[in-house]
Amino acid sequence: MEAAEEELERRSKFLSSLIQKKKAIDQQEQHNHLNVRVRASDMPLALQDKAFTCARDNLDSMPGKKLDSKRLALALKKEFDATYGPAWHCIVGTSFGSYVTHSIGGFLYFSIDKVYILLFKTAVEPLEH
Repeated sequence: MEAAEEELERRSKFLSSLIQKKKAIDQQEQHNHLNVRVRASDMPLALQDKAFTCARDNLDSMPGKKLDSKRLALALKKEFDATYGPAWHCIVGTSFGSYVTHSIGGFLYFSIDKVYILLFKTAVEPLEH
């Protein structure tokens, strides 16, 4: 009986590894399609995908395909504030430096086309009177 359980465990691990590989391949294909490159991240994949799609949609809707970095930053911030709660911050540009403190699971630095986007969440502390 013990051998059968070990074999089932081995097969389960093998299938799990195949599923993880497939998810990684699918995510890479989506990144290539959107022309996204993750530079650094501490964010769940579902939130990353939301940021990539939101950024791509906003970039594609800009008149003359001319970058309006303030508009893109505002759109990402508003979307993430509305969907995932406050306090999201977004920096967009073709060249900038930064050093930020962020909440766990709330940091994404990526490029899309030639635009760099830093999206991060900070904790909101209630004011004491």
